[in-house]
Amino acid sequence: METITLTIDGREVTTTKGKSILEAALDADIYIPNLCYHPDLTPWGACRLCVVEIEKIRGAPTSCTLQAENGMVVKTRTPLVDNIRRVAMELILANHPQDCLTCEQNLNCELQAVAQYLNIKHQPLRISPREIPVNTSNPLFDHDLSKCILCGRCVRACYELRGAGVLSFMQRGKDTYIGTAFDRSLIEANCRFCGACVEVCPTGALRDKRELKPGEPRAAALVPCQNACPAGIDIPRYIRFVTQGKYPEAAAVIREKVPFPNVLGHVCSHPCELVCRRGEINEAISIRMLKRSAAEKEGKKTLSRKTRKNPATGKKVAVVGAGPAGLTAAYYLSKQGHEVTIFEALPLPGGMLRVGIPEYRLPRKVLDNEIKEMQKTGFTIKTNSRVNSLDNLFNQEYQAIFLAIGAHQGNKIGVTGDNLSGVIDAITFLREVGLGQKVEPGNNVAVIGGGNVAIDAARTALRLGSKNVTIIYRRTRAEMPAAEEEINGALEEGIHLEYLAAPGKIWSENNKLKLECIRMELGEADASGRRRPVPVKNSEFTATYDNIISAIGQALHVPENFNITTGKGNVIQTDNNSLTNRSGVFAGGDAVTTPASVISAIASGRQGAIAIDKYLGGNGVIDEQLAPVEEVIPWLGCAEGFARLKRQEITSLPASERCISFAEVEKGYDRKTSALESNRCLQCDLRMKITPVKLPPKRGTTKGSGQK
Repeated sequence: METITLTIDGREVTTTKGKSILEAALDADIYIPNLCYHPDLTPWGACRLCVVEIEKIRGAPTSCTLQAENGMVVKTRTPLVDNIRRVAMELILANHPQDCLTCEQNLNCELQAVAQYLNIKHQPLRISPREIPVNTSNPLFDHDLSKCILCGRCVRACYELRGAGVLSFMQRGKDTYIGTAFDRSLIEANCRFCGACVEVCPTGALRDKRELKPGEPRAAALVPCQNACPAGIDIPRYIRFVTQGKYPEAAAVIREKVPFPNVLGHVCSHPCELVCRRGEINEAISIRMLKRSAAEKEGKKTLSRKTRKNPATGKKVAVVGAGPAGLTAAYYLSKQGHEVTIFEALPLPGGMLRVGIPEYRLPRKVLDNEIKEMQKTGFTIKTNSRVNSLDNLFNQEYQAIFLAIGAHQGNKIGVTGDNLSGVIDAITFLREVGLGQKVEPGNNVAVIGGGNVAIDAARTALRLGSKNVTIIYRRTRAEMPAAEEEINGALEEGIHLEYLAAPGKIWSENNKLKLECIRMELGEADASGRRRPVPVKNSEFTATYDNIISAIGQALHVPENFNITTGKGNVIQTDNNSLTNRSGVFAGGDAVTTPASVISAIASGRQGAIAIDKYLGGNGVIDEQLAPVEEVIPWLGCAEGFARLKRQEITSLPASERCISFAEVEKGYDRKTSALESNRCLQCDLRMKITPVKLPPKRGTTKGSGQK
């Protein structure tokens, strides 16, 4: 690129030919006031704040619209320039809210910052301010016309950056305002809800409904799906690849953070969907199903097979437990060059993925294939190998140990008779089924609890031949912690949910189990945020069952001779680096967090691998780029009816066919459906790619002090 040299305020500045004087000055940290200018938009020069004086050029041209030329001599502060800027700013502020110059709510308000830089402390030209109510009727964004200065940034962003053409100048003249054609709502105007207009607004006239919390990173609020993912998967990026039909690339993006893309596509608790901004418009993106699509359609062009494996380090690591946390830690530690062995007490690897999640949700072929693929990094799995002593592992010359022992004990109901034959905990019940043991729950079964384990146990009993299955839960459906789709699946299969009831006692009568329950009502909220169930006097009722399954939580067993510190619930105590109180012993997964989600366990395994690699002298860098870096095209274009695009339905086996086997219930999206669903994404991350503007320096200097 050809470069030129000019002089700005006595300083020699070198810039690229074709840049404006304003760009050259800002690049050199010489601040020139501006409001209508934005580095990503076509310059207008409308605000007249960026005027300068140039030798051999008459007047005071706007520096944003005038190209820098070789040998130019520019002055940014002269009496003429200062006077023009002062008048321009006073006109801008004339009908602006009076508190603009003193408001402390938005410390990054460009208008306020520029006014302070120009030493304007009050509004000498007062025109009756426009008393226009804030338009809060649209999803995601509010529009406060009283703060609008008609800089045109939002209009240009909508046209130039996104190609949507939703915003325009309306009613040219003294009553000009920025809005949509015929004052339609953003939904009716086919807005893409990308947020570009909000991002470039210098005054807060357009702003997010959700305000940033103190100290909260902007990305956490603006791209909440990725922030909510415990493993930090770049969700917008892989959805974009799905939209383009590039499934290997989409799968590679997922594999950059997790080694279980297909498992997660089947059973992830998808916390990302709970915060998806699309959900505020109509329905959240079906992120989990798109993850499954990427994994299932990855095909032979598996980019992740190019994953690196570091040279052998000569260090040995023992992993106790072959669940999602342990397998993840072993995978990454093996890639770092360490010799890793997993010790698993069960006859098959997978942990709760195998013995806690029924096959109708997670086909064993999916799990086995992903474990097999992970083992290509070189780690060994020893099944039927329970570890009772960490000293024995250290004596075998393992330099580090990662405990991922899970929570494989179920809790008792806690009422009289809960130790009778026929009363079983859901964890044991599901484990026996998962390992292929013969289990006969009987015709009439009660399941106590309201979480996913309770739903899994109930639906499993149905598939084992039970005719009548009842889930007894002490609150209402609104408080049930189970996933909505799992509850719906149970109801579709004919499982009865008995709400606002709690077990009181159990006794045996004529080879049957009698269960007495009491009705409940909801009182004040408890520590969980849910309303506390309160017994209703004299509301006891009794029912008869063949078996009663307790699904009211899981317990963790840590052998005493592990000699590690545990806390409430017997969970293992660790520091921020997954390290226990014992040197060289790290822990993660349910053993540390209490029973959580699969994605949380995977994230815990990643954290453990990083900490152990550093402990063994490595750099702890386990991330790698597997998907190609492509230039993101910010142009979205106009999409008729975009806001009303419905979430694509997930097809399932008919209820009549589900209960006769453990065949997979949910069917994945085909390519057409995947494309339709991925096209609903708002692509929130595009907003983060908009260039930040430079805020004015403190008064008395010319060097820029920050960015918005």
